[in-house]
Order: sequence, then structure tokens, then C-alpha cells
Amino acid sequence: MTVAIDSPAAELEPLLRRLTGDEKHEPSAFSTLDVLWVLYDRILRVDPADPDDPERDRFLLSKGHGPQAYYAVLAAKGFIPREWLDDLAGPDSRLGHHPDRLLVPGVEIGSGSLGHGLGLAVGTALGLRAQGIGARTYVLLGDAELDEGSNHEAIAYAGATGLDTLTAIVIDNRSATYGWPGGVQTRFTVNGWSAAVVDGRDHDAIAGALNERHHGRPHVVVATVQRRG
Repeated sequence: MTVAIDSPAAELEPLLRRLTGDEKHEPSAFSTLDVLWVLYDRILRVDPADPDDPERDRFLLSKGHGPQAYYAVLAAKGFIPREWLDDLAGPDSRLGHHPDRLLVPGVEIGSGSLGHGLGLAVGTALGLRAQGIGARTYVLLGDAELDEGSNHEAIAYAGATGLDTLTAIVIDNRSATYGWPGGVQTRFTVNGWSAAVVDGRDHDAIAGALNERHHGRPHVVVATVQRRG
């Protein structure tokens, strides 16, 4: 996998090159790279020295198939040893083709079964709110996941309960089967969410959208990217 030379995430290229054996999912991984980097570099309040801190922000990767970019970012930020990248999905490897929260420090959920991450994020944010913990919850999903009905239930419930500590990021590469009139963001705004649409490769725009806060409203950032492969 090659990172654009002019990308601020170009330092990830040596790490990405160490991850081999799942080339068919490289386009999926590449689509998430810039958003993942911005989240871990600028947004998330997480500490690799204490990945289970109860006050940490939660990040849930719903788009968990093809997790090479996720593993590379976790390694770059010190959550996992860089040497782990050399054995993707090996018999003794902790890094599977889908992330496993029991094996990989910093991973919040086992994911890869597309369509369930947003519901888990809503439950996580509700649980934190019930405990009086002010941490935020972020979830990254692909636009095709929105074809699943469970996501519409999660969107509606989060909006109805004013879950303003929740931010969803949707990678929009025109993969959804059905689409939505007015764009992906209208699936959320019709249920009371605030929304921003950004270039999924523009780090400043991504960071600015992720930092938006709207009292009483969950927030969605739609990051548009070009499909590859």
C-alpha cells in the first residue's frame, strides 16, 4: 500500500509495507487512513500507556475488515509493538484480518461484521453518560453499512435521546447499494443529528469537523473519498 507523498501521514508508509497477506482489502484500508490518523493524532483523548483508562475517549472501528491502516496507526502511536505488523494473521499473531479487542491494546470492539458498530457506539455513549463520564465516543463506518437496518435504528435512537457525546464518521466512497436522497448526511440530519461533509483526504477539514460540538445533538462527519481498486 502506498501513501501519497504529500500526505502528512506519509510517515506511515514503512509501517503499512510491513503488513502483507490481505492485499484484496487494501482499498478499504486506504479509504480510512487519513481519518484514522487525524483521530489519533489530533482528536482522541487516549494514552497508549494506559489504554483502559475509564476516562478515555472511545473509538470504535465498525469498518473493521481490512484493518491494515488501523494497525499501522496503532503502532505509530505506541499502542502495539511495530514488530507485530510483520505477522498479519499468522498462527501466533495478535493481528487478525478483523481487530480483536481481547488481543490488541487500544481496540474497543471486535469488528468486521459490517453493520453493528454504530449500535455498539450508541450503547457505549449511553453507558458513559449514565456513569457521569464525560468521555466522547467516536465510530468509523463505511457508507455501505448504512444499507443495514440496524443502523437506521441506532441513528434514530441517538437523535431522539440527544446523545451529543457521540460522533460518527462515515467513509463515503459511493459503495452503498441504495444511496439516500440528498446524500449520506441526510440519513442522520432527518433524525436530529448535526452533520459536516468533508474531503476525506483533507486533514485540517477532517479535524475541524470532528471538533464540532452541538448541544443535545449527535454529530456525523461524512468523509468523501475516491474508490481505489
